[in-house]
Amino acid sequence: MKAKQEVSKITRRTFLQTLGAGVWVWAAGDIRSALPAAAEEGKETAAQPHPYPPRSRGGPGWDVMPTPQQLAWQEAELGMFLHFGMNTFTDREWGEGTEDPRWFNPTELDPRQWVQVAKEAGFKYLILTAKHHDGFCLWPSRYTEHSVKNSPWREGKGDVVRELAGACQEARLKMGLYLSPWDRHEPSYGTPAYNEFFKNQLTELLTQYGDIFEVWFDGAYGGPPEKKQNYDWQGYYELIRRLQPHALIAICGPDIRWVGNEKGIARETEWSVQNAHPVFHRGLRGKVWWPAECDVSIRPGWFWHRSQDSKVKSLAHLLDIYYKSVGRNAVLLLNVPPNDRGLISEPDIQRLREWRKVLDETFAVNFAQGKPATASSVRADSQAAYAVDGEGRTYWASDDGVTSASLEVDLGEPATFNVALTQEYIALGQRVEEYRLEVRDAQNWRLIAQGTTIGHKKLDRFPEVTARRVRLTIVKSRAGPLIRAFGLYRAPVITS
Repeated sequence: MKAKQEVSKITRRTFLQTLGAGVWVWAAGDIRSALPAAAEEGKETAAQPHPYPPRSRGGPGWDVMPTPQQLAWQEAELGMFLHFGMNTFTDREWGEGTEDPRWFNPTELDPRQWVQVAKEAGFKYLILTAKHHDGFCLWPSRYTEHSVKNSPWREGKGDVVRELAGACQEARLKMGLYLSPWDRHEPSYGTPAYNEFFKNQLTELLTQYGDIFEVWFDGAYGGPPEKKQNYDWQGYYELIRRLQPHALIAICGPDIRWVGNEKGIARETEWSVQNAHPVFHRGLRGKVWWPAECDVSIRPGWFWHRSQDSKVKSLAHLLDIYYKSVGRNAVLLLNVPPNDRGLISEPDIQRLREWRKVLDETFAVNFAQGKPATASSVRADSQAAYAVDGEGRTYWASDDGVTSASLEVDLGEPATFNVALTQEYIALGQRVEEYRLEVRDAQNWRLIAQGTTIGHKKLDRFPEVTARRVRLTIVKSRAGPLIRAFGLYRAPVITS
């Protein structure tokens, strides 16, 4: 069943770059929307209905805020991707759609194990590839024979999606679903009829398995150009909003954007406020809240391959990914693929346990929490102490009209630390454009870290420093800064 893959791929990256005849432009490592003339910044069109809650837009961007669902997603910080399906049994990454359903037969499938592994490692939601590009469905879809119902697994009566939904509900974790728009098996692909076929499958997934946290639309395509589908994105979105009004639509969608690489790394300057996309945000102009999700696999491939059991990413690599995704105002979606028995493999489990252990040790003690704090500017209802109270619902704010201010924390006695955490109160938008972090040495302030955006969370790493007084200075902000949290931590040394 193994076969070398010979196909011209359009990956997520190239798809999103070319979608909409040049909508996306790469520059200096960043992705920008190149809006048409009619959508130039500052020009508004007449109000139009759109299938998701309106949000603030226009102006400098500081007045753009997340929906409650986007805010909850950002707070989750960690999601587990589960690439599982026909490719698991054919040792491939992209199937052709011609595979025999009888090849799918995970003899020990246990989504409860997946969920337990995820929960122990600190993940808050899981996303399953309900259908990948080969068109094989992990639920018994009424609209195709290419599904688990024609496999020997559970004698053709099994439903992977249902089992995962039940396991997530038991563990009180959220479930999301990946449904590939590209379908190499479905004969109607490339015709208007396919959009109805796709909506029918979406309807099954959105109505039979409880609450769906995130719907993940991949943009990959590797078929002939003449058969490329004209996707009815707005029709898909409207269906999701009607059947699952609280679900977020990701990647090829209006709520969550792809970070732009599959390395799990966000930019040093990562804004959740972006220009409206003419396809994904049709009817909107100006700025929208569109935060980044970083997807990366714990292994070289997205699907499980026995040959990669010894190639699980190192602990140091996974920690670096965490700091460069969650620690750069993004959410990390880490792929941990189940094997052909239907279980997460032991090497992956062991690495995740090591990873969680280090993160727990790192953030166990916040040297700044509850310590005396002062600020160069304070709004009457938002004192400096709120930045270090550990509450999460409060924040330090500078006085109205003040966009550059400093926060000083007295630790009481010298403490040794090498990680700083800063968070904005993003429920009211993302504002900070530049900041610096200093410690007091004798009579002088010494710089130990500096950066641009903060957003939901910014984690700065630096060589160990011992100090009693620490100062965070907001150098530049689009409006008065709202600092929800400031913390200092000591990460253990990783030797291997």
